[in-house]
Amino acid sequence: MRPRAAGALLAGVLLVACVMRSPITVVGPLVPAVSADLRLSSTAAGVLTTVPLLAFAASSAAVPRVADHLGLRRTLFAALLLLAAGSGLRWQPSAAALFTGTALLGVAIAVVNVLLPALLRQAFPDRVALLTSGYVVVMGLAGSAASGLAVPVADGVPGGWRTALAVWALPALLAAAVWSLQLRRPEARVPRSARARAPWRSPLAWAVTAFMGAQSVTFYVLIAWLPTVLVERSGLDEAAAGWHLSLVQGAGVLASLLVPAVATSARRARRTGVAGSLLTGAGYALLLLAPGWTVAASVVVGAGTGVTVVSALAAISSRAVDAAGAAALSGMAQSVGYLLAALGPVAVGALHAGTGSWTLPLALMSVVGLLQALVARAAGRDAVVLPAR
Repeated sequence: MRPRAAGALLAGVLLVACVMRSPITVVGPLVPAVSADLRLSSTAAGVLTTVPLLAFAASSAAVPRVADHLGLRRTLFAALLLLAAGSGLRWQPSAAALFTGTALLGVAIAVVNVLLPALLRQAFPDRVALLTSGYVVVMGLAGSAASGLAVPVADGVPGGWRTALAVWALPALLAAAVWSLQLRRPEARVPRSARARAPWRSPLAWAVTAFMGAQSVTFYVLIAWLPTVLVERSGLDEAAAGWHLSLVQGAGVLASLLVPAVATSARRARRTGVAGSLLTGAGYALLLLAPGWTVAASVVVGAGTGVTVVSALAAISSRAVDAAGAAALSGMAQSVGYLLAALGPVAVGALHAGTGSWTLPLALMSVVGLLQALVARAAGRDAVVLPAR
């Protein structure tokens, strides 16, 4: 690929990365204002943060078939337009528009999640690891900024929280405009290769799936409820609580950058996953036992989730025997993992609504961190998942 074309493609990829997490992470700090305005219960607010995860789980399997029909670049372009439409729909002052818009952008992000790695393998086969790390960092930084700026934007612009949610249509449209340049290039279809079946009968595959699911639950519960927890238990205002969620994600970005340097062997990778899980549980325990230590708790739990997301994704690749096996294991782990992650915020919200306190939910999440360490140890075993027959 010519340098100019490669530069344009990379610019498009980085802009896409900016909107892969931000429309989701912006919601958490605004939950109190949204709930008060639309009279949502804690359970309903938890459902709001769960809708994108359900969209991920429901849409991911169909994405390769759509891309095979439309072409990879055209499908990504359509996803960006859908993401902009979903974000814009959330500006409407109704619960129906809020939930519908969130579902649409969830489908759009699912498309990007599936196809962006395939695009990098196709366009930059010798730089996949470096570029994947780059867009993951951009995604994390943008998500962190979205959390921190959510309340200040809502307080400073007409429309309040509705504008703070809808404003993410603008970078999506910008990304689509830049991405439209890619439509001039001949479309390369997603190749149809032999597909291995999901290894549902493999205990090791279930360990990897459990690890993926547990780390997804601990992360998305934070995204959904940390600002509300800090407002109610630690006495922070909504803006400060939003910046703490930004701190969580910033710590996660820094911790994830360290994983490749630390996990240099199978044994060290296994220990890294266990250590990250224990850090996550310790962060939740700090939120429970030391409400005044908000910065320390945010850094610890953020670092833990940053380590474990990289460890879980690495486990999928490391436990597979080949590319087809990795695809099958990834499909199993991520579909089940997102379903588990979808249940997390709703269950925590319902538990809070039932008890009137955050004590039991935080204690439960501390225990989840400990259980995650156990499945991380099992998922890190130096073995491979045999292909399903």
